[in-house]
Amino acid sequence: MPGDVATSPAPAPPSVSSSSQNHHHHGPTTARGLLCHAVAGASAGVVAATFVCPLDVIKTRFQVHGWPKLATGTIGGSVIIGSLQQIAQREGFRGMYRGLSPTVLALLPNWAVYFTVYEQLKSLLSSNDGSHQLSLGANVVAASCAGAATTIVTNPLWVVKTRFQTQGIRAGSIPYKGTLAALRRIAHEEGIRGLYSGLVPALAGISHVAIQFPAYEKIKAYLAERDNTTVEALSFGDVAVASSLAKVAASTLTYPHEVVRSRLQDQRAHSDARYKGVIDCIRKVYHKEGVAGFYRGCATNLLRTTPAAVITFTSFEMIHRFLIDLFPAEPEPQIHPLKH
Repeated sequence: MPGDVATSPAPAPPSVSSSSQNHHHHGPTTARGLLCHAVAGASAGVVAATFVCPLDVIKTRFQVHGWPKLATGTIGGSVIIGSLQQIAQREGFRGMYRGLSPTVLALLPNWAVYFTVYEQLKSLLSSNDGSHQLSLGANVVAASCAGAATTIVTNPLWVVKTRFQTQGIRAGSIPYKGTLAALRRIAHEEGIRGLYSGLVPALAGISHVAIQFPAYEKIKAYLAERDNTTVEALSFGDVAVASSLAKVAASTLTYPHEVVRSRLQDQRAHSDARYKGVIDCIRKVYHKEGVAGFYRGCATNLLRTTPAAVITFTSFEMIHRFLIDLFPAEPEPQIHPLKH
């Protein structure tokens, strides 16, 4: 999103089990219900994106430019720490938060579009037996279609985010001054193709959401059954466990598309090392770097996305419950059968 929503590049929005179970209370198909979902999701996304932004910067640079040249003997976590120190020394505190503004700007439409499409499809595809339950296949379809719609709407902002995060180490390039200025400049210099660079691998990244969401739902259902409770009553600890396990599985299985997407999005119109397209990028990465090239920054990504998913999902649940309590839905009128 969320990318990774993202995958999308942004953190993928959590599915709203409470709304699918209780349509009478802020039902997902109502404007009020969708607004609560979107506001809660965007707020949670801002919290998570701000918290992990420095790691996101490092991950993107690993994906595009490979491992940084640090002092000899730095491996594992030392590379991450050394990269943070290097960014802080060369670019200051601001360098650690490159790309945060387009990320935050993309979050509200990201979540609004996702929840609108996702919840509408869930209502359309849910069973008619009164339980409103989704089959695994229906959940995958709903999550995938919602992810595709979200990716198409927000892709230009993710291109800007990638450019911001890599321009600190690109010598000789004219830096972008701001999110809107970057959008105008990319549109002017590269056209619509520049704004939608990396869209194909980003759409391929929908598989991330298609894995994460059903896994998240199934793990929550398992935990609820184990504790003999409902999904809505799960503790935040259980939500954290479900979200982290689902995120690790989805991120590991689908990570290569992120490398391809980042490299395509980082390209300028007059870049010397320009990839001709997705297939050309995959071929060149494989020939020059092997399979390992598709997993550059994967450890950093897991270090970033796992706590981000936990923060996003738990923050979402807390904010969503708060909004529901703050703006309670009006009770539905009781219709009594006629007495004969």
